[in-house]
Amino acid sequence: MNLKEIKEMINLMNENNLAELEIEKDGMRIKLKKITSQPEVYSGPIVIDKEKILESQKMQPSLEPAEKTTAKTVEIKAPMVGTFYRAPSPESPPYVEIGQIIEPGQVICIIEAMKLMNEIKSEIRGKILEILVDNAEPVEFGQPIFLVEPL
Repeated sequence: MNLKEIKEMINLMNENNLAELEIEKDGMRIKLKKITSQPEVYSGPIVIDKEKILESQKMQPSLEPAEKTTAKTVEIKAPMVGTFYRAPSPESPPYVEIGQIIEPGQVICIIEAMKLMNEIKSEIRGKILEILVDNAEPVEFGQPIFLVEPL
């Protein structure tokens, strides 16, 4: 690979808003990773009533009975389009379960986009109330994936 090809890869990363790119060609392997000061997760929590969420969505069966509370909740939304995974591999336990307390910086899921596995980290401390997406299901940018009660 020459310098021109590497510059083209960097332009490809910038044009497609990629954080990481790995290519193998002619026995040579190159991995480019963009280091940014901005987190790669959603832009911030949105505080809404849990009852409004349940009204706007059809009631889906959850792993725990629904709590009857008027406590404020936070939706954690998908920061990108891709495939949602609850665990790092099919044999591994999920990153989080319903009822679990999460901390800022804790990995809560993976979203695969363009063959890259992107770890999604929590920006808040809270309790997981609902997991709104099934494992290996496609997600859209901004789609709610977790419902969290801030602590």
